Amino acid sequence: MLVARRIDEEAIALQRQGALPGYAPSKGQEAAQVGSAAALDPTRDFAFPTYRDLGAAVAMGVDLVGYLSTHLGTWHGGMYDPVASRFAPFNAVVGGPVTHAVGWAMGAKLDGTGGAAITYFGDGASSQGDVHEAMNFAGVYRLPVVFFCQNNGWAISVPTDRQVAGGSVAKRAEGYGIEGVRVDGNDVRAVYEATRQALRSGEPVVIEAMTYRMGPHSTSDDPGRYRSLAEEQAWAERDPLRRAARELTETELNEAEAHADEVTRQVREGLLALGDRPGEELFDFVYREPTTALLEQKRAWKEASDV
Repeated sequence: MLVARRIDEEAIALQRQGALPGYAPSKGQEAAQVGSAAALDPTRDFAFPTYRDLGAAVAMGVDLVGYLSTHLGTWHGGMYDPVASRFAPFNAVVGGPVTHAVGWAMGAKLDGTGGAAITYFGDGASSQGDVHEAMNFAGVYRLPVVFFCQNNGWAISVPTDRQVAGGSVAKRAEGYGIEGVRVDGNDVRAVYEATRQALRSGEPVVIEAMTYRMGPHSTSDDPGRYRSLAEEQAWAERDPLRRAARELTETELNEAEAHADEVTRQVREGLLALGDRPGEELFDFVYREPTTALLEQKRAWKEASDV
């Protein structure tokens, strides 16, 4: 959790310095992400993240330089192996990873591997039609997929009570004939246990982790325009890192700080050392068999770039 917090802070700093074009902070949601991802069995389960799930990537051991390279647009889906890490390329389409996870879960059920999918999305994304269709499909076919909603209170600048009818994403599960669980998203142990049980059930489950986005929606957002300082301060008292730190000794905390600082240094240096990818890759990985039009575009690009 501390590694995720430090890298999150570093990514914001890199964006302010012009090294990253944009970034979606995850401060405050570390317990929800780390606790849920830690419950996965990396030999058989698979995660489908959004653009705000750095903590899940850290917990699953994803190469973090490769992960953050997605923000640079240097590669299609990030420069890490999603199959080896069991962590799909993160999806910037609101609600996008939910249907992908359901498709994977259908395959897992047909294969009889016993694995389960977990898909991350926010309270705002829960209002997307894709999420409804995915939950309905999973309910009909009894697919092994955990719909993990991080209810962080805000769909960009719109509060949850203005865009989630009924006020609870977990309660919607009943309409699809599946189990719905609401958990304290700032309690990493509670999140881990709820996710572990859901994954091992072999059934579709909706988990609504109640947490808070302590930072802006993105580095181009100003949360001070739509929420109060009093609200932010109240949630700061419930910071998941401060909560988890109470269970550790001073020695353990010092070791965690030193480890997080070292990992952050390595990630920063690795990210800044990345060079431009070969321009040909803009064309080489569009289709399995390139079209005539694409080959013509590649030829024109090479002629222009050689001038």
